[in-house]
Amino acid sequence: MISEILGKKLGMTQVYDAQNVLVPVTVVEAGPCAVVQVKTVATDGYNAVQIGFSSRKAKNTPGGELGHARKAGLDHAPRVLAEVRLSEAPTLKVGDVVNAAAFTEGQLVDVIGVTKGKGFQGVMKRFRVAGGPASHGSMFHRRIGSVGMRQTPGRVWKNQAMPGHMGSVKRTVQNLRVVKVIADKNLILVKGAIPGANGDDVIVRTAIKGQPKAAAK
Repeated sequence: MISEILGKKLGMTQVYDAQNVLVPVTVVEAGPCAVVQVKTVATDGYNAVQIGFSSRKAKNTPGGELGHARKAGLDHAPRVLAEVRLSEAPTLKVGDVVNAAAFTEGQLVDVIGVTKGKGFQGVMKRFRVAGGPASHGSMFHRRIGSVGMRQTPGRVWKNQAMPGHMGSVKRTVQNLRVVKVIADKNLILVKGAIPGANGDDVIVRTAIKGQPKAAAK
């Protein structure tokens, strides 16, 4: 079984855990994800499986993608495709389905998503720069201030915080605890917030860091 699944962020709510503590959670629709392609060392040089999530109309799908999906026995081409690398030869076959049952309550997961886009923003919002005096007449309220040198080095330093595009970048939130798994509805409730707006695509995987270490023999 693979340790990664595609899904969609549905929103946030709160639930009570086993200790009757109110926990803020994000609801993720995890799967179902069909296995579209299986790659092995013998055929492709490495082990991996390609999974697809959601679907789109045939008229909106390029012919190559549509043929790729039909080769796997799917009626519609997946809207999102992702390849999951494996350390060993995959046991899954083309046409198998991966769903929320691949995760268990209490385990730690990493969630990968794209943050909300905020457009072009100034330094006060983008980098929390203090700004200038707020009183009337200063003419220096939300500006960035001096950014360069006079003689040495006579230029603006690289990576200087400046106004620009904010948000809409790939981010990973690590070590979120799975509070509840609703397998029949393909829902996973993870403690805390994850990147993106409601309805955005996300990737949920078994946490790379933070896993309990095996006991020494």
